Amino acid sequence: MMDAEMLLVFITCAIILISQSLFLFINARKHGHNYWLWGILGLIQAPMPTLFYLLFARKLWRSKKKK
Repeated sequence: MMDAEMLLVFITCAIILISQSLFLFINARKHGHNYWLWGILGLIQAPMPTLFYLLFARKLWRSKKKK
């Protein structure tokens, strides 16, 4: 029973990391950022690379103030 639970946790983590990496890669490429860097960082851990990308690369807090 323990092996099945560990496999489920591993598969869930893999899906989260791969989907995060794909989002960062595609979005960074679309907006002209270093997309390989963000894609690889997205594979390492979650959710910090996404938060750093949105806050520092995309600078979302500044784009709302300009309007």
